Amino acid sequence: MTRLYLRIYLTVVASLLAYAAAFAWVWHSKGGPYDMAMHSQTQVILNALPPARAPATEQQQTLDKLAQGLPGRLALLDDSRRLIAESGASLGIGDQHALPRSGEALWTLHLPDGRWLQASLPRGGHQPLHVLLLSLFALAAIIGVLVLPVVRRITGRLERLQQAVESLGAGDLRARVAVEGRDEVARLALSFNQAADRIETLVGHQKTLLANASHELRTPLTRIRLALELIGPNVDEGRRDGLQQDIGELDALIGEILLASRLEALPHLEVTESVDLLALAAEECARHEGVDLDGMPATVKGDPRLLLRLMRNLLDNASHHGLPPVQVLLRTVEGRAELVVRDHGPGLPEDECERVFEPFYRGSAACDRAGTGLGLALARQIARHHGGELSCRYEADGAFAFVWSIPVVT
Repeated sequence: MTRLYLRIYLTVVASLLAYAAAFAWVWHSKGGPYDMAMHSQTQVILNALPPARAPATEQQQTLDKLAQGLPGRLALLDDSRRLIAESGASLGIGDQHALPRSGEALWTLHLPDGRWLQASLPRGGHQPLHVLLLSLFALAAIIGVLVLPVVRRITGRLERLQQAVESLGAGDLRARVAVEGRDEVARLALSFNQAADRIETLVGHQKTLLANASHELRTPLTRIRLALELIGPNVDEGRRDGLQQDIGELDALIGEILLASRLEALPHLEVTESVDLLALAAEECARHEGVDLDGMPATVKGDPRLLLRLMRNLLDNASHHGLPPVQVLLRTVEGRAELVVRDHGPGLPEDECERVFEPFYRGSAACDRAGTGLGLALARQIARHHGGELSCRYEADGAFAFVWSIPVVT
């Protein structure tokens, strides 16, 4: 197995070796001959110039000959940097603070006899600084070219692994990632796939067990209900009513568990058709007393039975735990239908507004909250299966409301 750190290390080493080879070639082709030329030029100039003790006029004549044909200007100084002779326009070298003219560079050459030769030349040409900068740019380019494909391949695999983890966390238990290579990232992808397989199998077994157990409970419940009806006259009426209520609640709980399990097992809706939400809301509101409905028609795509179940759960929750009047408002906001179910009860504390959608959560005052504890959780599950969202909030007038939003059909 090729270790990831070893691959990165070898890539960097190869880049440095390539840079060293390129730098050696550049220096051999530019720097070596340059140094030799400078040494030779110094010796030629020293041979051409008269001795340091020669008269200034003789040194001026020699300097003028050296300056012929050159694009710049020359100046000869003694070992104390005092001007001996100059050629061309005045360089102003005698002024200690004078600078070369704009667009020119000042070159200084120290001769073996102690004198100094200065030249003000136009900028450009192959200078040692340019060679160094060129080498640095070459280094950056080589490292970038060699390292980028490797780094991009590694980060690309990590990005795909991250997407798979996010999909698994969002509930897609079939999310997997391709195993590429034989390094640590590949082993991580393999471990993720194995963990996802185990999670999918475990959740599948739990769903199957829950669905089967819920289904099997229906049979004894039916027998208990039938027996209660047969022995009706021999049972106290109050006790019989209580038993029937308990059986009804248990039957409703089993129904909601079965529906929740079925929704979790479905990747998408089995039935999708155009649904008039206002008509559906009017149908469900008619089953409850003291519910006011107002709004404009809105058409959505979905399963009408599930949408009706969602509204029923919201209205049941408002009827059981809120105070009248219960109001239902349907409106369209930015391409989404928004159904608001509000009542005038005490509502919920802020820290329970999200927990109330958890299965079997009955709130801080559990003894005052009847029901199965699955109604709101199932309602949010249905809403999200339709591409919508269900939340709760306090309205501007202080009324507590559940708000369900879903995309409308355009």
